[in-house]
Amino acid sequence: MIILYSLMFLGGYISAAGLGLTCPEWPLCPNGIMPDDEYFIEWTHRLVAATTGTLVIATMVASWINKNSDKKIKITSSLATIFVITQITLGALVIDLKLHAVLVAIHLGVGILLFSMVLLTTLFAFRIAKISLQSRI
Repeated sequence: MIILYSLMFLGGYISAAGLGLTCPEWPLCPNGIMPDDEYFIEWTHRLVAATTGTLVIATMVASWINKNSDKKIKITSSLATIFVITQITLGALVIDLKLHAVLVAIHLGVGILLFSMVLLTTLFAFRIAKISLQSRI
């Protein structure tokens, strides 16, 4: 949750500050994995996005592997995975199409959907854990 919120915060900052094309190539910035200082903010956004994507996908895989996982968690984590893959694709398109306004707006909207699914997955997990804990007492 915290990493995803940080990602959204960084994305909002990048958009508002007009830094969306400071790193004009995708997925890496010029000079490869470790960019120059001028690309640092955009590069950080991409690094946090890659971390977020990995964690969202890992959560879905874990929910499907765990035989005791609740159906709600499987559904919300699967939707989150679909949204995170969509976000990655949209992020690439936003850069390739030079910040096309409609794509930037869709990117924001899908980000909100992603945040909602991750939040629901978290809430369902804590609620189920609380119910499970209470039934043992």
